[in-house]
Amino acid sequence: MRVVAGTARGIKLDTIEGLATRPTTDRVKEAIFSMIHNELYGAKVLDLFSGSGGLSIEAASRGAEKVTLVENSKKCIEIIKKNIQKSRLNDKIEVVQQDVDRFLERLPVDAGFDFVVMDPPYLKGFIEPILLCIDEKKIIKVGGMVIVEHDMTDVLAETYGTLQLEKKKKYGKTAVSVYRRHQND
Repeated sequence: MRVVAGTARGIKLDTIEGLATRPTTDRVKEAIFSMIHNELYGAKVLDLFSGSGGLSIEAASRGAEKVTLVENSKKCIEIIKKNIQKSRLNDKIEVVQQDVDRFLERLPVDAGFDFVVMDPPYLKGFIEPILLCIDEKKIIKVGGMVIVEHDMTDVLAETYGTLQLEKKKKYGKTAVSVYRRHQND
């Protein structure tokens, strides 16, 4: 796994051994960031279920102003910190070692993120409750996006409150669904 583009382009990132984490492939990462590249510069990004930190580092490398990375696993946090050091993006990335649900519970309403990226464990039921929480607490700004990497067999709704499905793409067994927050009517 490597950083695909930006200031840290080409840097090889460490990953966690085994199948408990699935690092986002370069192909999927490139697809995700090609969808949002015009809106990423200067953005505030929240990365949930960060794994080895590849999506956060890619976002910071491509011009995001601030990335908050949330991961519960101590082993993952150790790898994330190594990868951030390698990429020299320490000043742009905040690392939070905490359960995603607890983090979101404590996050204030209208947190002001431009993007949320999340790659939760597949087929474990995490996605819908988190999308509902993101909507309910208005974690992203109006016009902001939530990008969800998930198993292609997951069936997700077209809308979660003000979050409207904008795109869904499949890459082998992986799918990426992009939701945009719309104004309340």
